[in-house]
Amino acid sequence: MEAGAEVEPLLPPRRWRVGRGLWRERDGAGSAGEDGAGADNDLHINQAIVFIEDAIQYRSINHRVDSKSLWLYRWYYSRTCQWILNLTITVILALAFIEEPSSLTVTSDVRYRLPSWNPPCGLTESMELLCFLVFMVDVSVKTYLIGWKEFWKNKWLMAYILTLIVSLADWIVSLSFFCKESVRIRRILRPFFLLQNSSMMKKTLKSINSTLPEMMSVFLLLAVHLALFTMFAMLLFVRTKDNQQDKEWVVYFRNLPDSLTSLLVLLTTANNPDVMMPAYSKNRAYSIFFILFTVLGNLFLMNLLTAIIYNQFRGYLLKSVQSSLFRRRLGIRAAFEVLSSLKETPASAQQSCVSGGALLQVLQKAEMDSHCKQAIMRSLKMCSCDQLSAAQFQKLFEELDKDAIKQHPPSPEYQSHFMQKMQFAFGHPYFGYLGNVIALANIISICVVLVMDADKQPSERDDFFLGAINCFFILYYLLEMLLKILAMGLKRYLSYPSNRFDGLLTVILLILEIATFAVYGFPHPGWRPEFMGLLSLWDMVRLVNMLIVFRFLRIIPNMKFMSLVVTTLLDLVKNLRAFAGILLVVFYAFAITGIMLFKGAVVSLGDTSAANSTHDNGTLQCGTYEQLEYWPNNFDDFAAALVTLWDVMVVNNWQVFLDAFSRYSSPWSKIYFVAWWLISSVIWVNLFVALLLENFIHKWDRRCQRESLSDIEYQRTVELMFRKLLPCFLWENSCWFP
Repeated sequence: MEAGAEVEPLLPPRRWRVGRGLWRERDGAGSAGEDGAGADNDLHINQAIVFIEDAIQYRSINHRVDSKSLWLYRWYYSRTCQWILNLTITVILALAFIEEPSSLTVTSDVRYRLPSWNPPCGLTESMELLCFLVFMVDVSVKTYLIGWKEFWKNKWLMAYILTLIVSLADWIVSLSFFCKESVRIRRILRPFFLLQNSSMMKKTLKSINSTLPEMMSVFLLLAVHLALFTMFAMLLFVRTKDNQQDKEWVVYFRNLPDSLTSLLVLLTTANNPDVMMPAYSKNRAYSIFFILFTVLGNLFLMNLLTAIIYNQFRGYLLKSVQSSLFRRRLGIRAAFEVLSSLKETPASAQQSCVSGGALLQVLQKAEMDSHCKQAIMRSLKMCSCDQLSAAQFQKLFEELDKDAIKQHPPSPEYQSHFMQKMQFAFGHPYFGYLGNVIALANIISICVVLVMDADKQPSERDDFFLGAINCFFILYYLLEMLLKILAMGLKRYLSYPSNRFDGLLTVILLILEIATFAVYGFPHPGWRPEFMGLLSLWDMVRLVNMLIVFRFLRIIPNMKFMSLVVTTLLDLVKNLRAFAGILLVVFYAFAITGIMLFKGAVVSLGDTSAANSTHDNGTLQCGTYEQLEYWPNNFDDFAAALVTLWDVMVVNNWQVFLDAFSRYSSPWSKIYFVAWWLISSVIWVNLFVALLLENFIHKWDRRCQRESLSDIEYQRTVELMFRKLLPCFLWENSCWFP
C-alpha cells in the first residue's frame, strides 16, 4: 500500500458493531426491516455525537452506547466533571505542603526556622476523604462505561481500585492514631491519581518501560566500569607511613564505600578535579587514572546511554500521533456507521451512505471547536450530493486536524490623503523595527548607568540621567502605541499579542512614571528618589524597563533558522507535558520518601556532635555541608524536600549531600540519593534530550524538503503532519479490522 494513496476510512470490527446494534446487513430491500430498521433515530444520533466527540478527543470508542450510558458518558467527559476531577487531583497533591510537617514557614534553614503551623488532626484528613469519594465515583463510572469484561483487561483501573483501598485503609489507621503516626503510605500513592488520569503519561511510561532492557545493559557496563576502577583505585591509593602523602586515601579512598562514592561522583564530574588533586600533586602520572576513568565512563558510556534512549524514542512522537489518528478515524467511521442505519437512509443503496441533514443535526449538538464546526458545515453546504459516502464523510472531518487561522480585523479606511500616508508610514514593518532599535537603546542605557553606579555609595549616586532617559523612552513608547492604533485601528492593534504586550507594558510604565513624579518630583541634578521613601516604586520602574527585551521576540518569524528553533521549543513544550508529569510523579514520591527517612536528621552544629568530623578547633572543613551553609537543603518539610531533590538532580556538588546525610543519618542513605540521580538526572534528562532531538530533526527534515512553508501549513497541527503516514501504521495494526 502506498503511503500517499487514499484509503477507505477505518471500519470497526463487524462483531463490535453487531454487539452494539450499530450494524444492519444490506442484502436486499427488505433486509432493513428484518434487522431493525425501525431503531430509534434519536439513539443513533446520540451515538454519532458521542463517537464524533471521541474522535475529537482521541478517545477509545470501546464503551457502552445505550441511551443511559451515552448520557452518563457525556456527563463524565463534560468540562465541569473533568475540571472537578483535575481540581481534586491538584488538591490531594497539594495537601503535602500543609500537612505535618508543614511547609508554611519563611525559611527552611534549620538555624533560623521558626516552628511551623500544623493543621489540627482531622482537617486535612477530611479533605482527603472528599478526594477519595470523588475518586471512587470516578473509578465506578469508568468501570460501568467500559463494562466488566473490559475492566478485567484494564490493569490501570484495577491498580486504581487497589490504590484507593490501600489509601482508605491507611487513612483509617491515621485517624486511629490521632494523626501521630510517622509513616503514611497513602502519601506515596497520591501521584498515581495524576498518572492514571493522563493517557499520554501512560503511553510515555509504557515507552520508558520498553526502553529499560537496553538501558539496563548500559547500566551493567557502568557498574562493571565503576567496580573495576574502584579496585584499581584502592590498589593505587593505599595507606603509607607518610601521613602527608596519604591525603588521597584519607579523603577519597579510605574504604570500599568511600571509593565507590568518589568515583560515582566523578562519573558526573561534580568533584573534578578535586578528587585528583592530592594524588596529582604527588605524581603527575596519577592523572592518567582519573582521565581514563572519565573518558570511558562519562564520554563513552553515558553518551552511549543517550544514544540508546534516543534510538528507542526516535519514533515515539510518530507512533503516538499515528495512534491518535487511528482512534480519530475509527471514531469518525463509527459515527458514519450509526448514521447510515437511520430510517431516512435509502436501504436500496449499493453502499452505506449518510444524509447531509443527519450529519448537520449531529454537528449542531456535538461539543467541538466553533471554527471546526463552521468549517465542516461550510464544506457540507458546498457539497452538491445529498448522500455522503464513507470517503466523503471522512474528508469533511479533516478540518479537525487543522488549527484556526486567526483573521485580524481590517484597518480603518481614511479618506484624507494625509491620513493615508500616515497610515502607510506607521503601519509599515520598518516602524516596528525602529521600535526594536529604540528598545535596545533603552536597555543599553539602563545597563550602562547601573554598571557605572555599581561601586558607588548610595549617597554618591545621581539618578538624574537615569530618570531623564526613562522619561524619554516612556514618551516614545506611548507615542508609538498611539501611532500604531491610528494606523491599524484599535481592534486590529489589539488582535496581535505582541501589540497587547507592548501596550500593557507602556501603560504600566506610564502609571509608574507618573507616580514617581508625584512622590519624588521631576528629575533634576542630584535627584535621589530612593532617599525619600521606599525603594519599591523606583525599582519597579527600572525593572519593568528591562521587560522591553521581549519586544525582540517579534523579529523571530523573520529569521528562518531562529524561527525553526523557536517552533521546535514551542512544540517541545506541547509534547513535554507527559514527560513533565512523569517527573512530577517521581519528584513527589521521592520527596515523601525523603521526609520519612530524613525528617529531623539535619540539625544545627550547636545541637549535635554529628558534625564534629567536619571541623577541627572550630574550623569547618572546606567543601562540607556545614562550611557551604547548605542548611536550608533538608527533608524537614515537603517544599524543602523538593528543592533538595532539584539540587541533587543538577548534580553540582551533590557529593556534599551524600556525605552530609550519611553522617547525619546513615551511610545507607547514599542508596536513596544514587537512585534519585539515576532516575532524574540520567534517565529523565536523556529522555528529554531524545524528545528534543526528535522534534528538531523532524522539523529540520521538513525544512530541507521545502524551503518555505505557507502560513496555513504553519497553523496545522502535528496530527496533520503525519496523516500521510497513517496507512502504513494501519497496515501494521490490521488485527483491528474484520
